[in-house]
Amino acid sequence: MPAQPSRRLGAASGLAALLAALLSVSACSGGSSVDTGGGGSAAGGGSGNLVAAISAEPDQLDPQKTTSHASFEVLENVFDTLVEPDASLAMQPALASSWTTAPDQLSWTFTLAKGVTFQNGDPFSSADVVYSYQRIITGKLANSYRFDSVKDVVAVDPGTVRIDLTRPTPNLLEDIGSFKGMAIVDKKNVDSGQLGTHPVGTGPFAFGSWNHGDSITLTRNPTYFRGAPKLASVKFTFVSEPTTALADLQGSQVQWTDNLPTSQVSSLQRSSSPVVKTVPSNDYWYLALNEAKAPYNDPRVRQAFAYAIDRNAVTQAAKYGQAAVNQTAIPKGSYFYDSYSPYTTDVAKAKQLLSQAGVQNLSVDMMVTSQYPETVQAAQVMKDELSKVGVTMNIRTEDFATWLADEGKGTFDAFMLGWLGNIDPDDFYYDQHHTGAANNFQKYSNPAVDSLLDQARATTDKPQRKGLYDQAVKMIVDDASYIYLYNPDVVQGWSSSLKNYTERADQAIRFRDASLS
Repeated sequence: MPAQPSRRLGAASGLAALLAALLSVSACSGGSSVDTGGGGSAAGGGSGNLVAAISAEPDQLDPQKTTSHASFEVLENVFDTLVEPDASLAMQPALASSWTTAPDQLSWTFTLAKGVTFQNGDPFSSADVVYSYQRIITGKLANSYRFDSVKDVVAVDPGTVRIDLTRPTPNLLEDIGSFKGMAIVDKKNVDSGQLGTHPVGTGPFAFGSWNHGDSITLTRNPTYFRGAPKLASVKFTFVSEPTTALADLQGSQVQWTDNLPTSQVSSLQRSSSPVVKTVPSNDYWYLALNEAKAPYNDPRVRQAFAYAIDRNAVTQAAKYGQAAVNQTAIPKGSYFYDSYSPYTTDVAKAKQLLSQAGVQNLSVDMMVTSQYPETVQAAQVMKDELSKVGVTMNIRTEDFATWLADEGKGTFDAFMLGWLGNIDPDDFYYDQHHTGAANNFQKYSNPAVDSLLDQARATTDKPQRKGLYDQAVKMIVDDASYIYLYNPDVVQGWSSSLKNYTERADQAIRFRDASLS
């Protein structure tokens, strides 16, 4: 939903860095009831077997290659990164216990945590960090763009690694730790060819089995360096229909899901069982028009769309109130939020802009995906609104694999999707709007924006950096590179028997501290 930490949805990030891993989508029921009591695991010591319903099947389990949100829901529990975001999205120690930065900001030195092993027993050292990062860089894998300022990664000694840079990179910690696409992997696992199907990490749960079309099971890692999990296992079952996921949760076939019917969230929150929680996310959803094609290469046409659309109506149709309308990407509450909102719903203004551009009787191909029903629901509202300004929208609903392929080939007029897991402003804007960037599928190009984004990502003074992004985002919004729609809430539900679990703004699904009563 690209993304991404950005993960593209299904991709992402985003959905991150977009893409192009293709999702396999399977509908299935939640399966049979499971023991949530004291059944210990073969790995030793844990009790409780959690079943979690996710909306899609992972495309693969190589954290450095996949861009699928479904994959990362699983992989969050299998792998670690050098640093990681806490609940407030501030970066904290993980595989690195501490770090220092050189006075010129051109090198960062990380001291690694002691006593860490991979789940196959291999000891973790600085060599694994060097191998993992070089694999991403030399292989030009999904997140290689995060290393575009990295000159070298050096193993100083087994417990110390240094990252040398070509320019100051204030968001380096976010780049290397914001999500599990930057995980540290085991070379032996890669060389065996099994990383994508039988991954080995340093995380709290080890890969157990993959029943394709049905579920993936993880088992407790008793040697986890932060302390063994309380759960014996976590089974991720693939349930594409939200109503089915809810029924399974209510019937105790599953104990956790993030696939609830949007229209029922408000009423579910009024009940104590199951527990349903929402939290504002750092995700954003948007409409993009293909600037490589006429007439969408004319900013007046894109601006006409921005004036024609009623964001409140779109958001209500797609999210039933579980979202905040926003005309920029970064949500309110972030230091880097900018309240710039130049567009109102103005039919006359939209018609005037189309007339100035010499556009009449425009027919637009709107690409949406059944994988994310909110794109279909939002498109139906947009279709009605655009008809008022003389634009005919033809809604083309694709499976997500086809959607991604068409996005990559540029065979679209318009599409709607989202990016999730963003933390640093560079995640929100650079790869989506810089000329020639990998995820700039709409083919936007503005040299002034390029210059501001280049300066901002190398500026270490926080207020100065915000000023640069404020200038850039105003141009991006005025040019309608993206027509931003809303920031959705994270919505999750779980059984009252699940303890010590917290929903997160970055949608990282962490079960390492969870237990079942």
